[in-house]
Amino acid sequence: MPQTKDPGPRLRIGILGAGPIAQYAHFESCAKARNADLYAICDVAEDLLARMAATWQPETTYTDYAAMLADPNVDAVIIATSDAFHVPASIQALEAGKHVLCEKPLGVTVEEVERLAEVVRRTGKVLQVGNMKRFDPGLQAAHDFIRDEMGEPLALKAWYCDSTHRYTVTDAVQPLPIVSAAARKPGTNPKADLRQYCMLTHGSHLVDTVRFMFGDITAVRARLLERFGAYSWFVDTDFASGAQGHMDLTVAVRMDWHEGLQIYGQNGSVLARTYNPWYYRSSDVEIFRERDATTYRPLGADGHFYRRQLEAFSDTILTGAPQTGADVEDGLADTRAIVAIARSVQTGEKVMLADVTGGV
Repeated sequence: MPQTKDPGPRLRIGILGAGPIAQYAHFESCAKARNADLYAICDVAEDLLARMAATWQPETTYTDYAAMLADPNVDAVIIATSDAFHVPASIQALEAGKHVLCEKPLGVTVEEVERLAEVVRRTGKVLQVGNMKRFDPGLQAAHDFIRDEMGEPLALKAWYCDSTHRYTVTDAVQPLPIVSAAARKPGTNPKADLRQYCMLTHGSHLVDTVRFMFGDITAVRARLLERFGAYSWFVDTDFASGAQGHMDLTVAVRMDWHEGLQIYGQNGSVLARTYNPWYYRSSDVEIFRERDATTYRPLGADGHFYRRQLEAFSDTILTGAPQTGADVEDGLADTRAIVAIARSVQTGEKVMLADVTGGV
Protein backbone atom coordinates (compact mmCIF):
# COMPACT_ATOMS: atom_id res chain seq x y z
CA MET A 1 0.00 0.00 0.00
CA PRO A 2 1.28 3.48 -0.79
CA GLN A 3 2.66 5.20 2.32
CA THR A 4 2.11 8.80 1.16
CA LYS A 5 -0.57 10.75 -0.65
CA ASP A 6 0.07 12.05 -4.15
CA PRO A 7 1.07 15.73 -4.07
CA GLY A 8 -0.89 16.49 -7.23
CA PRO A 9 -4.63 16.80 -7.90
CA ARG A 10 -6.93 14.63 -5.79
CA LEU A 11 -10.43 13.38 -6.44
CA ARG A 12 -13.01 14.60 -3.92
CA ILE A 13 -15.44 11.78 -3.20
CA GLY A 14 -19.00 11.85 -1.93
CA ILE A 15 -20.31 8.51 -0.68
CA LEU A 16 -24.03 7.75 -0.94
CA GLY A 17 -25.01 5.27 1.74
CA ALA A 18 -23.30 4.74 5.10
CA GLY A 19 -24.29 1.11 5.56
CA PRO A 20 -22.15 -2.03 5.84
CA ILE A 21 -20.39 -1.99 2.44
CA ALA A 22 -19.36 1.65 2.93
CA GLN A 23 -18.18 0.86 6.45
CA TYR A 24 -16.29 -2.28 5.45
CA ALA A 25 -14.74 -1.02 2.22
CA HIS A 26 -15.29 2.49 0.91
CA PHE A 27 -14.61 4.79 3.85
CA GLU A 28 -11.27 3.15 4.52
CA SER A 29 -10.41 3.15 0.80
CA CYS A 30 -10.91 6.91 0.67
CA ALA A 31 -8.74 7.35 3.76
CA LYS A 32 -5.93 5.22 2.33
CA ALA A 33 -6.09 6.17 -1.37
CA ARG A 34 -3.05 8.03 -2.71
CA ASN A 35 -5.15 10.22 -5.04
CA ALA A 36 -8.63 10.59 -3.51
CA ASP A 37 -10.20 12.08 -0.40
CA LEU A 38 -13.49 11.55 1.40
CA TYR A 39 -15.19 14.91 0.98
CA ALA A 40 -18.83 14.11 1.85
CA ILE A 41 -21.09 11.38 3.22
CA CYS A 42 -24.80 11.25 2.41
CA ASP A 43 -27.39 9.14 4.22
CA VAL A 44 -31.02 9.69 5.22
CA ALA A 45 -30.39 8.14 8.66
CA GLU A 46 -29.14 11.09 10.69
CA ASP A 47 -27.91 8.98 13.62
CA LEU A 48 -25.85 6.75 11.33
CA LEU A 49 -24.56 9.75 9.40
CA ALA A 50 -23.39 11.45 12.60
CA ARG A 51 -21.49 8.38 13.78
CA MET A 52 -19.77 7.84 10.43
CA ALA A 53 -18.87 11.52 10.20
CA ALA A 54 -17.33 11.42 13.67
CA THR A 55 -15.24 8.41 12.69
CA TRP A 56 -14.14 9.33 9.14
CA GLN A 57 -14.29 13.13 9.34
CA PRO A 58 -15.43 14.19 5.88
CA GLU A 59 -15.52 17.88 5.02
CA THR A 60 -19.33 17.84 5.09
CA THR A 61 -22.40 15.61 5.33
CA TYR A 62 -25.79 15.50 3.66
CA THR A 63 -29.12 13.83 4.31
CA ASP A 64 -30.33 14.82 0.83
CA TYR A 65 -28.63 13.25 -2.20
CA ALA A 66 -29.61 16.07 -4.57
CA ALA A 67 -27.95 18.56 -2.23
CA MET A 68 -24.71 16.59 -2.23
CA LEU A 69 -24.80 16.41 -6.03
CA ALA A 70 -25.28 20.18 -6.17
CA ASP A 71 -22.06 20.71 -4.21
CA PRO A 72 -19.42 21.86 -6.74
CA ASN A 73 -16.64 20.43 -4.55
CA VAL A 74 -17.86 16.87 -5.10
CA ASP A 75 -16.03 15.45 -8.13
CA ALA A 76 -17.36 11.89 -8.00
CA VAL A 77 -19.70 9.70 -6.00
CA ILE A 78 -19.46 6.16 -4.71
CA ILE A 79 -22.89 4.54 -4.69
CA ALA A 80 -22.98 2.13 -1.75
CA THR A 81 -26.71 1.42 -1.56
CA SER A 82 -29.04 -1.51 -2.12
CA ASP A 83 -29.05 -2.92 -5.67
CA ALA A 84 -32.45 -1.47 -6.55
CA PHE A 85 -31.10 2.08 -6.10
CA HIS A 86 -27.93 1.67 -8.20
CA VAL A 87 -29.22 2.76 -11.60
CA PRO A 88 -31.41 5.72 -10.53
CA ALA A 89 -28.70 7.03 -8.21
CA SER A 90 -26.06 6.66 -10.95
CA ILE A 91 -28.20 8.47 -13.51
CA GLN A 92 -28.91 11.29 -11.07
CA ALA A 93 -25.19 11.72 -10.41
CA LEU A 94 -24.19 11.63 -14.08
CA GLU A 95 -26.86 14.20 -14.96
CA ALA A 96 -25.41 16.41 -12.21
CA GLY A 97 -21.98 16.22 -13.84
CA LYS A 98 -20.41 13.77 -11.38
CA HIS A 99 -18.34 10.68 -12.12
CA VAL A 100 -19.63 7.44 -10.61
CA LEU A 101 -18.17 4.37 -8.93
CA CYS A 102 -21.19 2.14 -8.37
CA GLU A 103 -21.32 -1.06 -6.34
CA LYS A 104 -22.08 -4.25 -8.20
CA PRO A 105 -24.36 -5.57 -9.59
CA LEU A 106 -24.80 -2.45 -11.69
CA GLY A 107 -28.50 -3.11 -12.19
CA VAL A 108 -31.21 -5.72 -11.84
CA THR A 109 -32.65 -5.67 -15.38
CA VAL A 110 -31.15 -5.42 -18.86
CA GLU A 111 -33.34 -2.47 -19.77
CA GLU A 112 -32.38 -0.27 -16.83
CA VAL A 113 -28.67 -0.82 -17.46
CA GLU A 114 -29.22 0.01 -21.14
CA ARG A 115 -30.78 3.31 -20.06
CA LEU A 116 -27.83 3.97 -17.81
CA ALA A 117 -25.38 3.22 -20.62
CA GLU A 118 -27.12 5.81 -22.79
CA VAL A 119 -26.67 8.44 -20.06
CA VAL A 120 -22.98 7.56 -19.66
CA ARG A 121 -22.42 7.98 -23.40
CA ARG A 122 -24.34 11.25 -23.51
CA THR A 123 -22.68 12.86 -20.49
CA GLY A 124 -19.17 11.60 -21.21
CA LYS A 125 -18.58 10.98 -17.50
CA VAL A 126 -16.67 8.02 -16.12
CA LEU A 127 -18.76 5.23 -14.67
CA GLN A 128 -16.95 2.30 -13.07
CA VAL A 129 -18.63 -0.78 -11.61
CA GLY A 130 -17.39 -2.01 -8.23
CA ASN A 131 -16.17 -5.39 -9.49
CA MET A 132 -13.16 -5.08 -7.24
CA LYS A 133 -11.76 -8.52 -8.09
CA ARG A 134 -10.38 -6.97 -11.28
CA PHE A 135 -7.90 -5.32 -8.88
CA ASP A 136 -6.74 -8.55 -7.26
CA PRO A 137 -3.00 -8.52 -8.13
CA GLY A 138 -2.91 -12.27 -8.74
CA LEU A 139 -5.86 -12.15 -11.11
CA GLN A 140 -4.36 -9.10 -12.83
CA ALA A 141 -1.15 -11.07 -13.47
CA ALA A 142 -3.18 -13.94 -14.88
CA HIS A 143 -5.16 -11.53 -17.08
CA ASP A 144 -1.95 -10.00 -18.47
CA PHE A 145 -0.51 -13.43 -19.24
CA ILE A 146 -3.69 -14.47 -21.05
CA ARG A 147 -3.72 -11.24 -23.05
CA ASP A 148 -0.02 -11.05 -23.90
CA GLU A 149 1.41 -14.57 -23.93
CA MET A 150 -1.12 -17.39 -23.78
CA GLY A 151 -2.12 -17.27 -27.42
CA GLU A 152 -5.35 -18.87 -28.59
CA PRO A 153 -7.71 -19.69 -25.70
CA LEU A 154 -9.07 -23.21 -25.39
CA ALA A 155 -11.15 -23.63 -22.24
CA LEU A 156 -12.00 -22.22 -18.83
CA LYS A 157 -13.41 -23.65 -15.63
CA ALA A 158 -14.39 -21.17 -12.93
CA TRP A 159 -16.14 -21.57 -9.60
CA TYR A 160 -17.56 -19.31 -6.90
CA CYS A 161 -18.79 -21.29 -3.92
CA ASP A 162 -19.92 -19.35 -0.89
CA SER A 163 -19.65 -21.24 2.39
CA THR A 164 -22.06 -21.96 5.20
CA HIS A 165 -19.26 -20.73 7.45
CA ARG A 166 -18.59 -17.41 5.68
CA TYR A 167 -20.30 -15.28 8.35
CA THR A 168 -18.33 -17.00 11.11
CA VAL A 169 -15.21 -16.05 9.19
CA THR A 170 -16.23 -12.51 8.31
CA ASP A 171 -17.57 -11.73 11.78
CA ALA A 172 -14.11 -12.56 13.11
CA VAL A 173 -12.26 -10.17 10.78
CA GLN A 174 -14.72 -7.31 10.27
CA PRO A 175 -15.80 -4.64 12.77
CA LEU A 176 -19.43 -4.76 13.84
CA PRO A 177 -21.46 -2.71 11.36
CA ILE A 178 -23.27 0.33 12.71
CA VAL A 179 -26.94 0.19 11.76
CA SER A 180 -29.91 2.52 12.03
CA ALA A 181 -33.64 1.95 12.19
CA ALA A 182 -33.98 5.02 9.94
CA ALA A 183 -31.94 3.52 7.08
CA ARG A 184 -33.61 3.63 3.68
CA LYS A 185 -34.54 0.19 2.36
CA PRO A 186 -35.95 -0.96 -0.98
CA GLY A 187 -39.67 -1.65 -1.25
CA THR A 188 -39.13 -5.40 -1.01
CA ASN A 189 -36.56 -7.37 0.95
CA PRO A 190 -33.79 -8.36 -1.53
CA LYS A 191 -33.29 -11.65 0.34
CA ALA A 192 -36.97 -12.61 0.13
CA ASP A 193 -36.13 -14.39 -3.14
CA LEU A 194 -32.87 -16.13 -2.27
CA ARG A 195 -32.39 -17.56 -5.74
CA GLN A 196 -32.47 -14.09 -7.28
CA TYR A 197 -30.37 -12.60 -4.48
CA CYS A 198 -27.62 -15.23 -4.82
CA MET A 199 -27.46 -14.89 -8.59
CA LEU A 200 -27.23 -11.09 -8.46
CA THR A 201 -24.90 -10.79 -5.47
CA HIS A 202 -22.57 -13.73 -6.07
CA GLY A 203 -23.15 -14.44 -9.75
CA SER A 204 -22.12 -10.91 -10.67
CA HIS A 205 -18.66 -11.60 -9.23
CA LEU A 206 -18.26 -14.92 -11.03
CA VAL A 207 -19.50 -13.67 -14.39
CA ASP A 208 -17.37 -10.53 -14.33
CA THR A 209 -14.20 -12.41 -13.36
CA VAL A 210 -14.80 -14.90 -16.18
CA ARG A 211 -15.35 -12.10 -18.68
CA PHE A 212 -12.27 -10.25 -17.39
CA MET A 213 -10.18 -13.33 -18.10
CA PHE A 214 -11.72 -14.80 -21.24
CA GLY A 215 -13.67 -12.03 -22.95
CA ASP A 216 -17.25 -11.73 -24.09
CA ILE A 217 -19.75 -14.49 -23.35
CA THR A 218 -22.11 -15.17 -26.27
CA ALA A 219 -24.33 -17.99 -24.98
CA VAL A 220 -25.04 -20.09 -21.89
CA ARG A 221 -26.80 -23.32 -21.06
CA ALA A 222 -27.52 -23.60 -17.34
CA ARG A 223 -28.85 -26.09 -14.84
CA LEU A 224 -29.89 -25.36 -11.25
CA LEU A 225 -30.21 -27.86 -8.43
CA GLU A 226 -31.73 -26.84 -5.10
CA ARG A 227 -31.21 -29.14 -2.12
CA PHE A 228 -31.03 -28.72 1.68
CA GLY A 229 -31.20 -24.94 1.31
CA ALA A 230 -28.30 -24.80 -1.17
CA TYR A 231 -28.39 -23.54 -4.76
CA SER A 232 -26.01 -24.91 -7.38
CA TRP A 233 -25.85 -23.49 -10.89
CA PHE A 234 -23.73 -25.33 -13.49
CA VAL A 235 -23.34 -23.22 -16.61
CA ASP A 236 -21.87 -24.27 -19.96
CA THR A 237 -20.47 -21.12 -21.50
CA ASP A 238 -19.64 -20.07 -25.07
CA PHE A 239 -17.19 -17.24 -25.69
CA ALA A 240 -16.84 -14.88 -28.65
CA SER A 241 -13.31 -16.23 -29.14
CA GLY A 242 -14.69 -19.71 -29.81
CA ALA A 243 -13.37 -21.02 -26.49
CA GLN A 244 -15.61 -23.04 -24.21
CA GLY A 245 -16.18 -22.77 -20.49
CA HIS A 246 -17.94 -24.05 -17.40
CA MET A 247 -19.06 -21.90 -14.46
CA ASP A 248 -20.05 -23.30 -11.05
CA LEU A 249 -21.98 -20.99 -8.72
CA THR A 250 -22.93 -22.78 -5.51
CA VAL A 251 -24.36 -21.13 -2.39
CA ALA A 252 -23.56 -22.48 0.10
CA VAL A 253 -21.03 -25.31 0.14
CA ARG A 254 -20.39 -27.33 3.27
CA MET A 255 -16.69 -26.47 3.33
CA ASP A 256 -14.46 -23.41 3.35
CA TRP A 257 -14.89 -20.60 0.84
CA HIS A 258 -14.06 -22.17 -2.52
CA GLU A 259 -13.37 -19.84 -5.44
CA GLY A 260 -10.99 -19.98 -8.37
CA LEU A 261 -10.44 -20.79 -12.00
CA GLN A 262 -8.46 -22.99 -14.37
CA ILE A 263 -7.60 -21.82 -17.87
CA TYR A 264 -6.03 -23.65 -20.80
CA GLY A 265 -4.49 -21.93 -23.82
CA GLN A 266 -2.12 -22.41 -26.73
CA ASN A 267 1.07 -21.35 -24.94
CA GLY A 268 0.29 -22.05 -21.32
CA SER A 269 -2.25 -22.32 -18.55
CA VAL A 270 -3.44 -20.60 -15.37
CA LEU A 271 -4.62 -22.02 -12.05
CA ALA A 272 -5.97 -19.62 -9.43
CA ARG A 273 -7.36 -19.89 -5.93
CA THR A 274 -9.23 -16.83 -4.68
CA TYR A 275 -9.92 -16.15 -1.01
CA ASN A 276 -12.80 -14.65 0.90
CA PRO A 277 -12.42 -10.98 -0.11
CA TRP A 278 -12.41 -9.68 3.48
CA TYR A 279 -9.03 -11.29 4.01
CA TYR A 280 -7.66 -8.69 1.53
CA ARG A 281 -5.39 -11.43 0.24
CA SER A 282 -4.31 -11.68 -3.38
CA SER A 283 -5.32 -14.84 -5.22
CA ASP A 284 -2.78 -17.64 -5.28
CA VAL A 285 -2.01 -17.93 -9.01
CA GLU A 286 0.16 -20.39 -10.87
CA ILE A 287 1.03 -19.42 -14.45
CA PHE A 288 2.59 -22.11 -16.63
CA ARG A 289 4.60 -21.12 -19.73
CA GLU A 290 4.82 -23.86 -22.32
CA ARG A 291 7.91 -22.42 -24.03
CA ASP A 292 10.21 -23.14 -21.09
CA ALA A 293 8.02 -25.52 -19.08
CA THR A 294 8.16 -23.14 -16.13
CA THR A 295 5.55 -22.29 -13.51
CA TYR A 296 5.70 -18.98 -11.66
CA ARG A 297 3.60 -17.47 -8.88
CA PRO A 298 3.17 -13.69 -8.47
CA LEU A 299 3.17 -12.60 -4.84
CA GLY A 300 0.53 -9.87 -5.08
CA ALA A 301 1.49 -8.33 -1.75
CA ASP A 302 -1.01 -5.44 -1.95
CA GLY A 303 -4.41 -7.11 -1.74
CA HIS A 304 -6.58 -4.11 -0.81
CA PHE A 305 -8.86 -4.49 -3.85
CA TYR A 306 -11.25 -1.73 -2.84
CA ARG A 307 -8.54 0.90 -2.39
CA ARG A 308 -6.87 -0.18 -5.62
CA GLN A 309 -10.11 0.15 -7.59
CA LEU A 310 -10.69 3.65 -6.19
CA GLU A 311 -7.15 4.71 -7.13
CA ALA A 312 -7.60 3.41 -10.69
CA PHE A 313 -10.96 5.19 -10.97
CA SER A 314 -9.34 8.40 -9.75
CA ASP A 315 -6.40 8.06 -12.14
CA THR A 316 -8.78 7.79 -15.09
CA ILE A 317 -10.53 11.00 -14.10
CA LEU A 318 -7.51 13.01 -12.94
CA THR A 319 -4.89 11.98 -15.51
CA GLY A 320 -6.81 10.40 -18.38
CA ALA A 321 -5.33 6.97 -17.65
CA PRO A 322 -7.09 4.09 -19.43
CA GLN A 323 -10.06 2.73 -17.51
CA THR A 324 -8.98 -0.64 -16.13
CA GLY A 325 -12.06 -1.32 -14.01
CA ALA A 326 -15.38 -2.60 -15.30
CA ASP A 327 -17.17 0.11 -17.27
CA VAL A 328 -20.87 0.48 -18.05
CA GLU A 329 -20.61 -1.83 -21.07
CA ASP A 330 -19.09 -4.49 -18.81
CA GLY A 331 -21.92 -3.93 -16.35
CA LEU A 332 -24.43 -4.39 -19.16
CA ALA A 333 -22.71 -7.55 -20.43
CA ASP A 334 -22.61 -8.97 -16.89
CA THR A 335 -26.32 -8.26 -16.47
CA ARG A 336 -27.13 -9.95 -19.79
CA ALA A 337 -25.15 -13.04 -18.74
CA ILE A 338 -26.89 -13.25 -15.36
CA VAL A 339 -30.34 -12.92 -16.95
CA ALA A 340 -29.41 -15.45 -19.65
CA ILE A 341 -28.45 -17.98 -16.97
CA ALA A 342 -31.82 -17.50 -15.28
CA ARG A 343 -33.65 -17.90 -18.62
CA SER A 344 -31.72 -21.05 -19.47
CA VAL A 345 -32.62 -22.58 -16.12
CA GLN A 346 -36.29 -21.85 -16.86
CA THR A 347 -36.29 -23.24 -20.41
CA GLY A 348 -33.59 -25.89 -20.31
CA GLU A 349 -32.22 -24.47 -23.56
CA LYS A 350 -29.12 -22.61 -24.64
CA VAL A 351 -29.72 -18.86 -24.48
CA MET A 352 -27.95 -16.27 -26.60
CA LEU A 353 -27.01 -13.23 -24.57
CA ALA A 354 -27.95 -10.85 -27.37
CA ASP A 355 -31.56 -12.06 -27.10
CA VAL A 356 -32.20 -11.60 -23.38
CA THR A 357 -34.41 -8.94 -21.79
CA GLY A 358 -35.82 -8.33 -18.35
CA GLY A 359 -34.32 -9.38 -15.05
CA VAL A 360 -33.44 -12.50 -13.07
